[in-house]
Amino acid sequence: VQLQACGGGLVQAGGSLGLSCVVSGGIFSINMGWYRQAPGKEREVVAIITSRGVASYADSVKGRFTISRDDAEKTVLLQMNSLKPEDTAVYYCNVARTSSYYPLPWGRGTQVTVSS
Repeated sequence: VQLQACGGGLVQAGGSLGLSCVVSGGIFSINMGWYRQAPGKEREVVAIITSRGVASYADSVKGRFTISRDDAEKTVLLQMNSLKPEDTAVYYCNVARTSSYYPLPWGRGTQVTVSS
């Protein structure tokens, strides 16, 4: 199984970015999530989406981020709006922590940098 996240970049505070993650080589119809890790901090969960499409979010991103999935394309998406400097991190996708498959091998992630 490979997880390939992309779509990161440099954006000013208040801007938007859309991330995507393609899952190849394995099953997909399980709960998936986006995670992030800022320098010097532990990796944290950002958003989770169940196999049925029910989403949940960390309090820090609620109302600004939207997670979605395209099962046909085996892709998980993360739309990030109203970005803040504290959203700066490397973003990764993986299965949800509650899944017995957690964690799949982490991909390289995608860097998101928000300037103030």
